[in-house]
Amino acid sequence: MFALTLLWAVAQEQAALLATQLMEMLPACCKQREANLPPEGGFGWVVVFAAAWCNGSIFGIHNSFGIIYMMLQSDLGDGEKDPALEFKTAWVGSLAMGMIFFCSPIVSIFTDRLGCRTTAAMGATIAFIGLLSSSFTKSLEVRYFTYGILFGCGSSFAFQPSLVILGHYFKRRLGLANGIVSGSSCLISVPLPFFLKMVGKAIGLAHTFQVLSALMFIQIFLCLTYRPILPPSCDSQHGGQDKLGSRSVRQQCWSQTRKYFNLRIFRRKTYRIWAFGIATAVLGYLVPFMNLVKYVEKRFQETKKDWILLVCIGAMSGLGRLISGRIGDCIPGLKKIYLQVVSFLLLGILCMMIPQCRGFEGVIVICLFLGLCDGFFTTIMAPIAFELVGPMQASQAIGYLMGLMAVPMTAGTPIAGYLNDYFGNYDAAFYFAGVPPIIGSLVLSVVPLVHQRMLKKQRLDSGKDKMLVSETTVNGELLPGCPASEARM
Repeated sequence: MFALTLLWAVAQEQAALLATQLMEMLPACCKQREANLPPEGGFGWVVVFAAAWCNGSIFGIHNSFGIIYMMLQSDLGDGEKDPALEFKTAWVGSLAMGMIFFCSPIVSIFTDRLGCRTTAAMGATIAFIGLLSSSFTKSLEVRYFTYGILFGCGSSFAFQPSLVILGHYFKRRLGLANGIVSGSSCLISVPLPFFLKMVGKAIGLAHTFQVLSALMFIQIFLCLTYRPILPPSCDSQHGGQDKLGSRSVRQQCWSQTRKYFNLRIFRRKTYRIWAFGIATAVLGYLVPFMNLVKYVEKRFQETKKDWILLVCIGAMSGLGRLISGRIGDCIPGLKKIYLQVVSFLLLGILCMMIPQCRGFEGVIVICLFLGLCDGFFTTIMAPIAFELVGPMQASQAIGYLMGLMAVPMTAGTPIAGYLNDYFGNYDAAFYFAGVPPIIGSLVLSVVPLVHQRMLKKQRLDSGKDKMLVSETTVNGELLPGCPASEARM
């Protein structure tokens, strides 16, 4: 009896001690969990400003290439007219824009391994070097490398981390932050064509490249604000390293490849159709941006107000980006794709209407709607990726999509330049630019229908439904752009 009483007393003492320890641990766990949540503001607004500057400076320069395009042709000299000059010059801007998308899958890997801050600063530095070195040469072939490759690659490495870092500071307000970044970036891209037109005449192309390089030089320092605040799970990392240590070199290489290149998203039929539709639609996407200024000069002899076209496109694109995010939030599921369907369909029709304009004012009206379509397509792309593959796989899904867009987007403008040289006018180029967006919109309209059919099959087979749910939630414990080495800083 005495022994039972003693055991009961010891058990009560141990239970009380364990309860005390648990009560002490709970506040610490709650504080740690609260510390890992995005602050939904604070220093995050400084990051939003830096990301907006990045978007505005990069895409402002790329979208204003119509002005640089004319300056490049003038810089090459009009004395010896090359019949393929339009085609050759178009490759400079086309390469730069294409490299942004071509490098995106690689940039996502660098962002996960090195972090947003290091990757973005490295990209801004490369872009700065590319623009600055473009001012020291008059060779078109050299500018293929300095402007097309260096500036294009640097832009890609600087741009993508500016989107990823927002997830570290915003969750509930992430849509608002993305809308502000996309919309406010037009504060730079809207007046930039007018600025380039004025500065180009005053100081020439070489010094204009130097002025543009200053925008990327500022971006180098703004990238230092991309400090990740959500730490990764170190235990899962070490556990993965211990498991890899027991495998062969070939198994380790394949495991690392599958870890950083998530190819499972291509198993989804809806994602494959969506990616193919987008890649098809962007074949003629850049043709209006590159050729409108030169077109109105030849067609309407308008040289003093031609910059208004790019300003109209930039302003309406910013408005479209601000309102499309809100509209997309009101549309459930994959029905958001219909916004892209309408955008591409209108884009194709508007491109074909440009040669039918009888006055400069008609081209301005078309440019307003072109900018609106651009804003809707750009902003709604990320929410659709989240709906298709889930939040944990959306980062690389966007990266792969932009990589697939690289080839048609790069080839579209040189093809239009070749048509300009062959026919001696821009009509065929604009008709060509209108066909791919219309075809792409028809392909995209199939995605919600295929998705509904897949849902019906899943309801018939609950086992498949469970497998799909588990597949969307498993993608590691690391938030993109937050490596262990940078999270501790």
